[in-house]
Amino acid sequence: MVIQLKKKIPFALVSDDTEKAASARVALEEQYQFLDLRKDKRHLSGIIALGGDGFMLHTLHRFMGKNIPVYGMNRGTVGFLMNRFRVGGLEERLATAEATTLYPLRMFVRTLDGSHHEALAINEVSLHRQTRQAAKLRIIVDHVVRMEEMICDGILVATPAGSSAYNLSANGPILPLVSNIVALTPISVFRPRRWRGALLPSNVTLHFDVIEAQKRPVSAVADFTEVRNVTEVEVSEYRGHSLTLLFDPEHKLEERMLKEQFAP
Repeated sequence: MVIQLKKKIPFALVSDDTEKAASARVALEEQYQFLDLRKDKRHLSGIIALGGDGFMLHTLHRFMGKNIPVYGMNRGTVGFLMNRFRVGGLEERLATAEATTLYPLRMFVRTLDGSHHEALAINEVSLHRQTRQAAKLRIIVDHVVRMEEMICDGILVATPAGSSAYNLSANGPILPLVSNIVALTPISVFRPRRWRGALLPSNVTLHFDVIEAQKRPVSAVADFTEVRNVTEVEVSEYRGHSLTLLFDPEHKLEERMLKEQFAP
């Protein structure tokens, strides 16, 4: 009887807790030997993430600042940030994968009680009204007041990687990854009635003042981190961390974002 040895892959394997992701993990572990995140850090070439876009975001946040490339395979729903799942040929796929570098947004907030909070976002930073009353926001771009008062449900600042997510559903534009642009997109704006947002350079500093913050409370969200009852929010690109995603050459994120703009 010939025992076939598992192929060694210099990547660690992480997966979502869904049945679909768990079964994919079992199939891969039957054929390949992966590194242990706790024991083999020095030899680690990257991480394989099994799940959907939400799990990819969790994985990127989990390893933020560690400079570990992530190769995702879709075992979720949309899988915009993921490659197609396939058990065979994994060594070759990892060897030929192309890297895409992303930079997060950094959110600073101050709340009604005077406390300060900070969080990073890969997709977007968004502000939302907390009650039945619309929010009133002042928009300041690089220390210049560009909109004295906007009445709305909220507003968001989206990175190119996040522009096809919440930003797109709020009628914001899809941004190419190489554009060095962020999208400023209003959410259900009431006044000014015809304002549809702005495209700004990625090195911009955005500041939002919440007008009548006690009467019209607003929360701020950076991906998964929510801060309630904010009075001021500042958003800027953070170059202190870079995030590296790996994609199959025929499945590049840039190409998918281009196709998304022409989708019916």
